[in-house]
Amino acid sequence: MKSLRFLLLLLCFGSAQAEPFRYEVKEGLNLNEFLRDGPVSAHMLLRSGHGPRFLAAFPAGNSGVGLWFEPVAGNPEWSLDAAPVPKTVKDELGRPLYGFFAKASIKAAALTPKQAVLSSVRFLRDYQGKAPLPPGILVAPNQEGKALVWARDRLDGAAGYRLTVEVTDGSLGADGKITAGTDGRIGLTFSAFSGEKPLTPLAGSALLKNPVPSNALTFLSYKEKFLAGSWRFDTYFGRDTLMSLRLLMPALTPEAIEDGLNSVLTRLNEAGEVAHEEGIGEFALIQHPGSDAPVNDYGMVDGNYMLAPVAVAYLLDDAEGRGRAAAFLARDGAGPALVRNLANVLANALPFADDPDWRRLVRFKPGRKTGQWRDSEDGNGGGVYPYDVNAVFVPAALAAASRLYQAGLLDPYLDQAAKVQLAKAGAAAEIWRERAPELYDMAIPTRTARDAVRDYATSQKISPKAALKALKGTKEVGFHALSLDEGGNKVPLVNSDESFALLFADPKPAFVDHAVRTMMRPFPLGLMTDAGLVVANPVFADEALQQRFSRNAYHGTVVWSWQQALLAAGLKRQLARPDLPPAVREHLKAARATLWHAINATKALRSSELWTWRPENERIVPSPFGASEADADESNAAQLWSTVYLAVKPE
Repeated sequence: MKSLRFLLLLLCFGSAQAEPFRYEVKEGLNLNEFLRDGPVSAHMLLRSGHGPRFLAAFPAGNSGVGLWFEPVAGNPEWSLDAAPVPKTVKDELGRPLYGFFAKASIKAAALTPKQAVLSSVRFLRDYQGKAPLPPGILVAPNQEGKALVWARDRLDGAAGYRLTVEVTDGSLGADGKITAGTDGRIGLTFSAFSGEKPLTPLAGSALLKNPVPSNALTFLSYKEKFLAGSWRFDTYFGRDTLMSLRLLMPALTPEAIEDGLNSVLTRLNEAGEVAHEEGIGEFALIQHPGSDAPVNDYGMVDGNYMLAPVAVAYLLDDAEGRGRAAAFLARDGAGPALVRNLANVLANALPFADDPDWRRLVRFKPGRKTGQWRDSEDGNGGGVYPYDVNAVFVPAALAAASRLYQAGLLDPYLDQAAKVQLAKAGAAAEIWRERAPELYDMAIPTRTARDAVRDYATSQKISPKAALKALKGTKEVGFHALSLDEGGNKVPLVNSDESFALLFADPKPAFVDHAVRTMMRPFPLGLMTDAGLVVANPVFADEALQQRFSRNAYHGTVVWSWQQALLAAGLKRQLARPDLPPAVREHLKAARATLWHAINATKALRSSELWTWRPENERIVPSPFGASEADADESNAAQLWSTVYLAVKPE
């Protein structure tokens, strides 16, 4: 009877629109289907290969359902037989559930369900990463004819989750094992639903000044917030929102920019810190039982210093933003919230301005190995004083604070003590600009560099010729260390974080020239490869660090799409300067051409979070991250800050 009632409900409730927004991304072993139609927003993923998997992620409540199968022989590939169709159904208590149906098949002798997880995407992510799950969220399936059904309410009794897998080609045994039909294939109908409250979509002219096809950005954009990426991060991330707003600003409508800024400002804590990630839905319930109020993570530090420069780019530097600035600050507590953030910036930055010692730099919070965008455990190579935060974002935040103060925009929200502090921001910014970067200076003698390049290239099975050629005529190789460790020692990795200075600062022309040269040198001397700009190069590090920064590491010798866009935007900004010497200008133009050649060569991967590479006849060939079992994780097929090419374009 349960199955019959459910089928009747499915016939009664349909999607709100006749033509849902939908697109597909095939990447490595993953087939991704994205759809949005009325109250339904969903990302369906089918994982082929040795470890088959079905997964559905919903931006509503950052919720999802997933089914992992036992390993199978060979590398069978899923085929999509019927695209996902959005549906709204009702559970047994009459409450709406939002989701979809889809049909797929795979050539495999048998599939055995290993584990289904129905909950927050945070827990699906944990299960995929082999982390333990909290008690109470796993549920056993019911077998109804040729279908397996997993269903449960949310832990607080609210409308929950449902996953149904019906065998349409093959047979379903009493033990739950699915066996192929006579054609050697298994055909399945998947239906996936969540009861979480839908978000309010942003799209078209509400999102972009000149609406153009923007699949990933459309899927990730909502009135309440921009999502960081799907499938693994279908919720608010402060850093991702701010960086994406800054790079997308020329293309976004003022309303969309303000929605994004407001999402950051409303999530500040009392200390003025920017929330890194928002925990909602069932994840929030488990964090504090009895309440589903969002749980914000304030463990990162970079967002705290990113907010003011991004706000200034809109409120003071954007023509439309200037006209709307006072009204924006006056609504929803935006003005007082921004003042809280600036007070936090000054409190943490003034000690170094008074005494520029490395111990007074901004460091990760106690007990943490992460605190900025390289937020994997090895992302900073054991360092706790990151270069990008200290050399770029802190001085940029101080300069922005000074500009906001001088413009008088914050006067309605400032008391006398705050004015006294803000009056110090400009001078403090100058000290940080001059003194912080030099603490990360590194210089490798050319002879040492030559040996290191040869050895590392051999270990990676790539050619060192272009890198060795770039060394000719040099006395040393200079670059900024990725970070400083607890003792102030430099972590010797060539890195892409110089790009932040090109977009958020006004360095001297010699600094700009050197930074660009450092990044654009051929890998494994610099960062430039045929697969794109890698974000880290451990060529001058010891063997242990080189292993931690491999091409299988999340922040290793891999290419992040948005980091290339960041460099492109930074080059454009620096080329607009009137004070560049002709030789520097020509160098930057050449670098821009090389960069855009690489960006266009990997256009198929552009909306992805990141990708890796493989050696092929001593060349470097791009490869989806997560396609190899050696990869530390898998890339999101839709990533917010990878959509910025809508605004970042070649000249």
